Amino acid sequence: MVGFGAAGLLVVALIVALVVVAAGGGSGGASGEAASEVLPDGGSVPEQQEFDLAAAARAAGCQLRSSRPTDRTHTRTLETRVNYPTNPPTSGRHYAFPADDGAYTEAPQDEELVHTLEHGRVIVWFNPRLSEDQRADLKAFFDEDDYQMVLAPRRNMRYDVAASAWSRDPEPNGTGRLLLCRRMTPEIFDALRTFRDEHRSNGPEAIP
Repeated sequence: MVGFGAAGLLVVALIVALVVVAAGGGSGGASGEAASEVLPDGGSVPEQQEFDLAAAARAAGCQLRSSRPTDRTHTRTLETRVNYPTNPPTSGRHYAFPADDGAYTEAPQDEELVHTLEHGRVIVWFNPRLSEDQRADLKAFFDEDDYQMVLAPRRNMRYDVAASAWSRDPEPNGTGRLLLCRRMTPEIFDALRTFRDEHRSNGPEAIP
């Protein structure tokens, strides 16, 4: 009887777990209406006109910056916070487990996202105060090519939109890369595209 009771409890626990997983969904822990409010569908992006990163950044009124990290070690708990020298962060000490690729309605901790950058991802950050149409356009940009990409809100930055990456050169610590855009304009999408194409899949750790 004890054996049957234990088996029954395991079955119930498994069913509950499956229900929780099925009810989750959505990026950044949000689903349904909550997710659509932050990153609504129905946006659009203009066709690419500029294919040079520096020229695209100038046309969009964005700045390109780089920095040299001195540390690639891991923290073992998310309670350990790292004081990154740039906002948004690009590189440095980070949590042992990276954030997943995807479009987030709530951003993971910086320490998780920096590990994602180390794996060659590009993160596009947006100020959640952008209009609904602007956020929909950024979601359309993400959906256009989401391979090794992250889209995440960031409230405490001075920019409408930014992008970050972590290049592998020079070894061993590489170079942190930033695209910083104070105002969102139609030209920003070519700046994001060229930044993405320049830096994606080029992190210090080559992870598919």
